[in-house]
Amino acid sequence: MIDTIKIVVGYHSRPHWVEKARLYKEVDTTKGTFKATAKPVLIGTAVVGATTMIFSIIMALTNGLTTRTESLSLLHAPFVLGLITGGAIIYWFTGASTQAVTTGAYRAVEFIKANIRLEGVEKASVADSKKVVQICTQYAQKGMFNIFLTVFFSTLAFAFVEPFFFIGYLISIAVFGLYQAIFMANAGGAWDNAKKVVEVDLKMKGTPLHDATVVGDTVGDPFKDTSSVAMNPVIKFTTLFGLLAVELAVSLTDRNGGNATFTQILALVFFLISVFFVWRSFHGMRIGNAVIEKVPAADVSTRVAAGD
Repeated sequence: MIDTIKIVVGYHSRPHWVEKARLYKEVDTTKGTFKATAKPVLIGTAVVGATTMIFSIIMALTNGLTTRTESLSLLHAPFVLGLITGGAIIYWFTGASTQAVTTGAYRAVEFIKANIRLEGVEKASVADSKKVVQICTQYAQKGMFNIFLTVFFSTLAFAFVEPFFFIGYLISIAVFGLYQAIFMANAGGAWDNAKKVVEVDLKMKGTPLHDATVVGDTVGDPFKDTSSVAMNPVIKFTTLFGLLAVELAVSLTDRNGGNATFTQILALVFFLISVFFVWRSFHGMRIGNAVIEKVPAADVSTRVAAGD
């Protein structure tokens, strides 16, 4: 609600509206703190659900904690490797989601600089505005596609490697995901509030200090609004789908008389597919040197004449 009020007030230039805008910016720091505090609670609900799923998998694999409990130990190498792998996936996910946001924003800015005259009083055309939205949507979908398929195939791969490796992996996903989400939400909120303090309290907008906080906020916004909150569906999907995947892997091994060769071959195939999408999530989403799409001058004059 505070965000909406601030935007409405921002469109007015009368003196009393300007003063109200300043007051709303002061309140905005409180809003940012509220959001940074509330978002980890959302991740906490996913972790609670994940704990239930993980415990049900443990009960199924150990026949109610009566057999193979020694595999739930730091002395069991696959279990330890699973703990390490889960943390690595969380850090990959935060990097890949931030990369998608950064690249999409960069492409949108490139298009705006090439086709929209920011220094004039003339409004941007509807077609140009739609193109900016299209660019942002395109990179959001590309990033989502790579991330989802990586999570999907890595969950299958790790479930087929070894059941107790997968238990360690799920535990690590939940623990690392919770604390990483808390860190990213708080760090993003801190960057956002730092910018507001420089603008409102110090009244140093347009200075090098303000420039530094704006640059910091370009990191803070993906932290608090993208990566941290998106941890919720990643944790939930991994544990729910993992419950089915590990059951499938165990049943395939039992069907082959306890021979795990076939399941491990499948694990390797799924792992290689996931590695390909990990590569795409960074290399395929890098900023690079793409060609800027320019609107022909005749097109621009036609739009202006038509009042588009």
